[in-house]
Amino acid sequence: MILILLFNGTVVRERLNFNPPVTVLDCLAAGDTYREEVSTYRGPGKDQGWYLNDGRGTIQGIYCE
Repeated sequence: MILILLFNGTVVRERLNFNPPVTVLDCLAAGDTYREEVSTYRGPGKDQGWYLNDGRGTIQGIYCE
């Protein structure tokens, strides 16, 4: 699950599905790869973070279950 905060304040959860199921470490690695594909890191400073390339908002985290 990728947690995205849109600039309008909405939190979006994007689910990445794996087939076959993977380990938590595989999930985190896939989440990192996805984050790097769809966003760009800006920093340092008070506005640092992973900003979506389409301009909708920022990635706030990766959650594996």
